[in-house]
Amino acid sequence: MPVLSRRRFGLLALSASLWPWAPAQADTTLMTDLLANATSPRHPGELWVLVDDREASLSLYRGEARLEHYAPISLGRGGAKPQRVRGDRATPLGEFRVNRFNRQSKFHIFVGLDYPTPTHARLALASGLYSQQDYDDYFSYYRRHGAPPQDTVLGGDIGIHGVGVGDPEIHRRFHWTDGCVAVTDAQVERLSSMIDIGTRVVIR
Repeated sequence: MPVLSRRRFGLLALSASLWPWAPAQADTTLMTDLLANATSPRHPGELWVLVDDREASLSLYRGEARLEHYAPISLGRGGAKPQRVRGDRATPLGEFRVNRFNRQSKFHIFVGLDYPTPTHARLALASGLYSQQDYDDYFSYYRRHGAPPQDTVLGGDIGIHGVGVGDPEIHRRFHWTDGCVAVTDAQVERLSSMIDIGTRVVIR
């Protein structure tokens, strides 16, 4: 699948609801409502991250004050969608929490997110991607492990990472990841030094 220019990526993100396997409009509204409520700090001193796919940017906030701003960044070459499917190389929209750090990643540093969230599981059930058994298994796994399963039809291993072994020139020009959010190595070093497990990340 060819990498997407950022202009073409924006057009795909806007048309995601027209794709054959996309959730029903009511289910997409669930994510829209969630994101509308997610893009404000939970309290004045909250440290949180906002990734904006249309602007191809990542911002770190303390409350309402922006501390860091990185642009352009790279997202999934399959677009950005409320409902991601394993293998489609799309970046999932939603509200997440940082749940792990890998400082030996081939992409320099990998900041893992708790995707797929319960909201994504509910969307998958409503859209038919999850059977009722899949849905029940998702929550059973989450209760046992304190983290979502990574091997369902929704895929996994979503996070924020550097360029690492990737091509810096491609990074500057295209959305190239398999669904993650990519920044430069220097930027991911700075970001990972300021956030922690539990930091809220909003991708809209």
